[in-house]
Amino acid sequence: MKIIKMLTLFFTFTLSAFAGNLKVGATPVPAAEILEFAKPILAKEGVNLIIQSFTDYVTPDISLNEGSSDANLYQHKPFLEKINKDRGFKLVAIEPIYVVPLGFYSKKYKSVADIKNGSLIALPNDPTNYSRALILLHDNGVIKLKDPTNLDSTEFDIIENPKKLKFKQVEAAMLPKVLDGIDAAVINANYALQAGMSLKQAFFHENGKSIYTNVLASREDNQNNPDIVKLKKVLLSPEIKEFILKKYKGEIIPAQ
Repeated sequence: MKIIKMLTLFFTFTLSAFAGNLKVGATPVPAAEILEFAKPILAKEGVNLIIQSFTDYVTPDISLNEGSSDANLYQHKPFLEKINKDRGFKLVAIEPIYVVPLGFYSKKYKSVADIKNGSLIALPNDPTNYSRALILLHDNGVIKLKDPTNLDSTEFDIIENPKKLKFKQVEAAMLPKVLDGIDAAVINANYALQAGMSLKQAFFHENGKSIYTNVLASREDNQNNPDIVKLKKVLLSPEIKEFILKKYKGEIIPAQ
């Protein structure tokens, strides 16, 4: 029995020693949770997944660009393209994985119709989600934009604002925390989930056909890394899709 135990420990150590270490940046919900579920599946492919948790939307890409991460999972393609342009990064979207819908929430009012003229609405302060929030408000008749297909829309592109709403940009992670002190806010579902909120509480929200699908991303020079290819395969597997559907019950939507 001692010999068997020693052999088991030896082979376990040997497999660990030769397993590839793949460092992947993620925000806590849902990305890190999805990766935690994927970790033992990936281990069977000989890859040791190391999940790096970040709480903001910029640091994960900085880490990836500098080589401290091998890949990340948290952002949609328009955000990635914007940060590439602004910072000169060479990051690439490898595969769309899931949608984190934006929703319009209020603790002060029970419907959009109840919102009073001149109310203060908080929006995410990162450029792509800021424009995305305005487009969501346009699509649901709250405001009217000059060109709702313009992914760089700003408040200056609003041509109709019947309720004369005022807008305040807030760091995305802080939006649920400031909701008590303002009239309404457009909040990313991941941060809403972390705050114990549900899409069912939103007046309206995006659906699974959103162009803002979160992607597995890496650097241009690392996108064909065999371990990343294995991770992509796992993230697209039926097991991961079922996990997302069961755990988030429609709050997070697998890519279509």
